[in-house]
Amino acid sequence: MVKEVEVSQANVNSELPLSGVRILAAEQMQSLPYATQLLASFGAEVVKVEHPVRGDLGRSGLPSTTGIDGEPVGATFLRNNLYKRSVGLDLKSTDGQQIFRKLAKNFDVVAENYKPGTMEKFNLGYTDLRKTRPEIIYLSLSGFGNSIETPYKSWPAFAPIAEAMSGIYNFNRDSGEPLKVSPVGALGDTGTGLFAVIGILTALHRLERFGAGSYIDISMFDSMIAFADIVPNYYSMGKDPRTPSSLINHGFKIAKGEIIIQIGREHQFEAFVKRIGKPEWAQSDRFSSRAGWVENIQEIIDQFATWAGDREVISVCEDLAAAGIAAAPVFEAADVVNDPHVKAREMLLPVETSGDYDVLTAGNPVRIEGVGKRDLTPPPSLGADTKKLLMSELELSETEYQDLLIRGIVG
Repeated sequence: MVKEVEVSQANVNSELPLSGVRILAAEQMQSLPYATQLLASFGAEVVKVEHPVRGDLGRSGLPSTTGIDGEPVGATFLRNNLYKRSVGLDLKSTDGQQIFRKLAKNFDVVAENYKPGTMEKFNLGYTDLRKTRPEIIYLSLSGFGNSIETPYKSWPAFAPIAEAMSGIYNFNRDSGEPLKVSPVGALGDTGTGLFAVIGILTALHRLERFGAGSYIDISMFDSMIAFADIVPNYYSMGKDPRTPSSLINHGFKIAKGEIIIQIGREHQFEAFVKRIGKPEWAQSDRFSSRAGWVENIQEIIDQFATWAGDREVISVCEDLAAAGIAAAPVFEAADVVNDPHVKAREMLLPVETSGDYDVLTAGNPVRIEGVGKRDLTPPPSLGADTKKLLMSELELSETEYQDLLIRGIVG
């Protein structure tokens, strides 16, 4: 029986729920950095290990602006490294590996997203680190996983690689329609990052309950199979995922913009055609089945445009929502930035730079009652915390640190 403990609301709010969790992340680009940033937003301490000269590859991405240190910095880095500290460390060197190994003893989680086998080659894999810290939680994130042999294990992978192989690029795609790569941004990165967060939180809970460390193996391809679950699901039921579904799930162009509408049930269709001035369609043989809706979709689109007239897209969607119809405007970037919902829920965060403007990035969409927000800190300069952290964590002397610096082990 769990002992009840009286906790005041003030104590609940006194610190973020992941305060005290320490994560040492040998990470780059987006998939793992996105995951650790989400954990950091709830209070986890994330120390980012980067090459002392080049840094995270995301730093050199485009588009770019000028970072807080006056150096060029890419958009990928800016939007995935809030709240973190940076240590410049050459993991290819024996001394760098030794420093990483010593640091790992002080952390709850070690996470990496290098090519499979890289950390093992450096003697920094899970089996290496658990020798001195059996309770370590170790996460590896890669294109095709680390723990199981597959034909693709050695392939390098970025987001569109995993997305393409999931089948999602061919879902609802006409035979003559050109391929569009990255149609929803870096879903392969951010989506995989979400599963990494789930893995780490589950492993932390397992550690608390059973005192056991964990090895977490996350594959981008696996993650995209989960996101594109509709593709193999439809295929297994004898439906070609390329063909449109038998429902209204289309774009409707009107004078003031575009709207998407989804209608999949008969009572929704009846409410819809009544709303747009064609109630008789609900009784027509042509529209008596869902397949009939799709076969006559152009007529529906034309009638909808006439009904909408020159009204603003938001007004049209509000009208449909009042009738229980799911509809949404197709926003441009400026619409998203200035949207009242986005502002009210503080979903865009201004990332400080030394350029002429702050860069916007998405905030954490997870809202927990009673949990406050962490004070926003910009992405760190390369190696900004190297000296302070190594001297405090490993008790290095000034002489020892300067020797490492001169030899290019740290930076």
